[in-house]
Amino acid sequence: MKLMYEHNLQRTACNMTYGSFGGIKGRDLICIQSMDGMLMVFEQESYAFGRFLPGFLLPGPLAYSSRTDSFITVSSCRQVESYKYQVLAFATDADKRQETEQQKLGSGKRLVVDWTLNIGEQALDICIVSFNQSASSVFVLGERNFFCLKDNGQIRFMKKLDWSPSCFLPYCSVSEGTINTLIANHNNMLHIYQDVTLKWATQLPHIPVAVRVGCLHDLKGVIVTLSDDGHLQCSYLGTDPSLFQAPNVESRELNYDELDVEMKELQKIIKDVNKSQGVWPMTEREDDLNVSVVVSPNFDSVSQATDVEVGTDLVPSVTVKVTLQNRVILQKAKLSVYVQPPLELTYDQFTFEFMTPDLTRTVSFSVYLKRSYTPSELEGNAVVSYSRPTDRNPDGIPRVIQCKFRLPLKLICLPGQPSKTASHKITIDTNKSPVSLLSLFPGFASQSDDDQVNVMGFHFLGGARVTLLASKTSQRYRIQSEQFEDLWLITNELILRLQEYFEKQGVKDFACFFSGSMPLQEYFELIDHHFELRINGEKLEELLSERAVQFRAIQRRLLARFKDKTPAPLQHLDTLLDGTYKQGWEETVDAAISHLLKTCLSKSSKEQALNLNSQLNIPKDTSQLKKHITLLCDRLAKGGRLCLSTDAAAPQTMVMPGGCTTIPESDLEERSVEQDSTELFTNHRHLTAETPRPEVSPLQGVSE
Repeated sequence: MKLMYEHNLQRTACNMTYGSFGGIKGRDLICIQSMDGMLMVFEQESYAFGRFLPGFLLPGPLAYSSRTDSFITVSSCRQVESYKYQVLAFATDADKRQETEQQKLGSGKRLVVDWTLNIGEQALDICIVSFNQSASSVFVLGERNFFCLKDNGQIRFMKKLDWSPSCFLPYCSVSEGTINTLIANHNNMLHIYQDVTLKWATQLPHIPVAVRVGCLHDLKGVIVTLSDDGHLQCSYLGTDPSLFQAPNVESRELNYDELDVEMKELQKIIKDVNKSQGVWPMTEREDDLNVSVVVSPNFDSVSQATDVEVGTDLVPSVTVKVTLQNRVILQKAKLSVYVQPPLELTYDQFTFEFMTPDLTRTVSFSVYLKRSYTPSELEGNAVVSYSRPTDRNPDGIPRVIQCKFRLPLKLICLPGQPSKTASHKITIDTNKSPVSLLSLFPGFASQSDDDQVNVMGFHFLGGARVTLLASKTSQRYRIQSEQFEDLWLITNELILRLQEYFEKQGVKDFACFFSGSMPLQEYFELIDHHFELRINGEKLEELLSERAVQFRAIQRRLLARFKDKTPAPLQHLDTLLDGTYKQGWEETVDAAISHLLKTCLSKSSKEQALNLNSQLNIPKDTSQLKKHITLLCDRLAKGGRLCLSTDAAAPQTMVMPGGCTTIPESDLEERSVEQDSTELFTNHRHLTAETPRPEVSPLQGVSE
């Protein structure tokens, strides 16, 4: 052993600690506490500085926390104290113990404690443990109590001891979130605690003054204790250790460059398999249940629409057929169908029993428009939940499968007269030549008018009118209407039909763009109008509540006057008193956008650390919501993505679920449907966790 350096201490030392003080990487500094309360810091062979602890009487145990970069000790006041290293470094120099007078003269900075905790007793030892990157714990062994503190000095837990301890050692636990601690006492006993629960106790031949857990010659978990007279003992907890050692395999020198290349190749193979066919090839996987949906190309001969609240009496309905075919025995199969309001279903719940394999069940229902506003989308979803019994689980393993389908646009919309002037307009740019609107919307224009139709009108059953224009020279399409919220559905339909059109042509690089500024002002006006309606609704509810109180008071007086033992029924008064509080649109959308800004669209770890309020209450105004929407659009315009995928280079395209076919909307397409009647909507595979969708689109209507 070669002496590197040494320090001749000018004061009598008591204890010491070491660590990367100040966040210095690659080397450790040494801190020595003297008997008169001075902390001396050494940087290898150099003396850095010395500082006196304020109010010092007798030295206590000393430890360094690398997570908070602070020194933790227990003073004679019987309280745990923490001092930041930066505060020590910039405090007044302590070459001699005249710090109090120097501070009065204003030289240097005063040494201030970071936090204190009164434990009411003297401490034997301090140990700082950090088993993960998120948190660390400060363990203090007192004369009669054992404390576990957080980084800020708050008590995490404490344990009152019935004996006098001599030493202790915290170490990692086999249970996540807990810490094991070895505590020896003067009764020759060794106790093992998991947090505050006693897990093991054993007798020792001596009183330990120090205890450690070590690995001796590949023998793990050896407890090493040292007595006050110098005896060292290695022991196990009540069992004999297995001393068998497997022979060492022939080792070879690792080439990390080759390992990196091999790892990248394997990751690429895994990524390609997941993109193409999932974790397992679909041809080798046998499904329990196959679900398919077919939407009829024609309206029902007799409309199934009932109790409609639309301005016209001619509300059509369309039949949807769902077919289920099982491969194995299934139990408690339940089909639930969902569509976007104000679309309505004649039946939305079905129950099946598949007691034998290879059964086919088909159910039919009709869909129609019930109220006079535009739905947010024409996509429906058929979800089947069932249980598959196994040998080990006769009750069955619960599973879910779903299949999406698209409803025809003509179900809620009729051909209308186009208008060349409108208050609200949106222009969509594409990277391909313009397509005739007759090819995109065959059921809304006549072939005899013009082979290259470039303007088309849509009249929704709810009363809204929208005009679609296609440029003959440029690659642009314009959607315009008198109401801003009416633009969304036709815009969405246009994009979907353009994608389907170019997919049939074999074009794979088709893309849509919106180069204009986001129409946030119009969107904010709708938000304000919706919010104003909610406020007025609450005022009306308050007025109604007052009238109900008056009515009940009059009723009680009448009953008391006539002394009626059998009071009359309320006659639907209970419906007036059944006040319920529901979460509104503004606060739910604000919570959803705030979650996106906190997760996938965050710019820094500070934004990710923001805590969202779990209570959704009606706000005072809409200024915060407008601010978040503006920030969302700005980050999306700068390249932000609404997903947590690591493949940032993949372009974002708007695609429909796989297997969805175009709904024919004219006699021209009915022939092709009849020729290919076997083409169905393919079902999605078994779901383990459904990917959440954004709660609202900036073009969806707020009026609903």
